[in-house]
Amino acid sequence: MAEEDQNEVGVALHGDVLETIFSHVPLHLLLPACLVSKSWNAAVFSSLRRLDKPKPWLLIHTQSIHRPHCSAAFAYDPRSDIWLRINQKLPPEHVSALSSASSTLLYTLNPSRFSFSIDPLHLTWYHANPPSVWRVDPIVAVAGERIVVAGGAWEFEDDPLAVEIYDIKTRTWERTEFMPATLKDSAASTWLSVAANTKTIFMMEQMSGVTHSFNPDSKTWCGPFDLRPDRNIYFSVIAFHGSSLILLALLGDPGNTTDVKVWELTGESFEFSKEIGVMPEELTEKLKGEDTGFSSIRVSSIAGFFYIYNPGEPGELVVLEIGDEGRCWWGSLKNAAVSDRNRVAERVVLTCSDVGLGNIGRAVASGNEIFTVK
Repeated sequence: MAEEDQNEVGVALHGDVLETIFSHVPLHLLLPACLVSKSWNAAVFSSLRRLDKPKPWLLIHTQSIHRPHCSAAFAYDPRSDIWLRINQKLPPEHVSALSSASSTLLYTLNPSRFSFSIDPLHLTWYHANPPSVWRVDPIVAVAGERIVVAGGAWEFEDDPLAVEIYDIKTRTWERTEFMPATLKDSAASTWLSVAANTKTIFMMEQMSGVTHSFNPDSKTWCGPFDLRPDRNIYFSVIAFHGSSLILLALLGDPGNTTDVKVWELTGESFEFSKEIGVMPEELTEKLKGEDTGFSSIRVSSIAGFFYIYNPGEPGELVVLEIGDEGRCWWGSLKNAAVSDRNRVAERVVLTCSDVGLGNIGRAVASGNEIFTVK
């Protein structure tokens, strides 16, 4: 009996040691370990569950602005603090400008085709007929199994506020109620910040804070609301975090940014605000670059992770993680996908994804070498 107990303890210690080791292995390198034995497989998943959980990945897509529009994709895994290169190129038909929406959707749109990808690593693309209204800078958002495309119409179109909904399951388009007339002068992705969950899409004017919401089920609009909690805000963006809206705002003026603050908005119309964080001064200075201020920021987020950057200085990223009770953790990250030599000639698009071992397994099963440490 004593010998059996000793063996059982040995097995338990061996499992703990394996889990500790696996907690230091990058996620994309854990897949082979799962195939060694059942005990190793169990140790890998136990380690990911108990010791070092996967964190949302940042994906950065670069595309040349010149034909043939060569593209590349990079990924940052915050759990392992490493950059990876995704070696799968976009299909040849992707000659239109890459864009992203709702932090998880990657798409291209031209007069003959709407192409999009919603899987975590954007290895699978779907192709559909374009919306009936030709658009050059639309607001695009994912709400459940639907993609909403609004505004951004070509200047000669008759319906600049037109809204169309693409049903991913039925692969059909539907025209619906126009955007509110108050958004006529800002009905483009350049001017609006968008946050969406499965039920509602919020569109906020980045300069004024004026916000409208759209319900894809009832196809109705509500608003306007003013989401700005501070009159010193000159630019702001929004994103969902659970059932709350997170508002990230620049204070001061574009020539002299004094603060970057974070508010959590709650309530039926998100009328209640609570300041939960201020970007550390040294990180604000990194976003400024050589300037004293900046006119805008861009954010890609999922599951409490927010990757923030200055579109005029995309080489530096600020990382914000919002935890329980609105606690904020800040950090900075060099954008390994951007080089000074190619910055002007490349379009840079960000998405975020929850990437797990299953996603990595499917990528490897495609037959290509998907990941290379950068």
